[in-house]
Amino acid sequence: QVQLTESGGGMVQAGESLKLSCTYSQRTFGNFGIGWFRQVPGKQRQFVAAFIWSGDSTYYADSVKGRFTISGDNAKNTVYLQMNNLTPEDTAVYYCNLDPNFLGGRFLGPGATWGRGTGVTVSS
Repeated sequence: QVQLTESGGGMVQAGESLKLSCTYSQRTFGNFGIGWFRQVPGKQRQFVAAFIWSGDSTYYADSVKGRFTISGDNAKNTVYLQMNNLTPEDTAVYYCNLDPNFLGGRFLGPGATWGRGTGVTVSS
């Protein structure tokens, strides 16, 4: 079973940057991908970004487009989420997810495997 480990969370001020890492224990077959999601207490977990190795495809939620960049390093078994110009609304626990589902560029839902999450707090 693939294991996912997030790191890189922390506390920053508005306008600053953080880079999250998701390290996976092994690749899966087929259309392997890693997604980032975030969740605040009392709300549903939301899609943030995804990197699909086939074609190096990337997907972003509208709320983070232009500020966040997702990338992958297969040699290090790691997917990164570079987050710039952070706002207090980005405060959440960030989770990585294995093989999120997309069809024709449309996000359908998360995969079944999650990491434990890393916390991000942005103060104003």
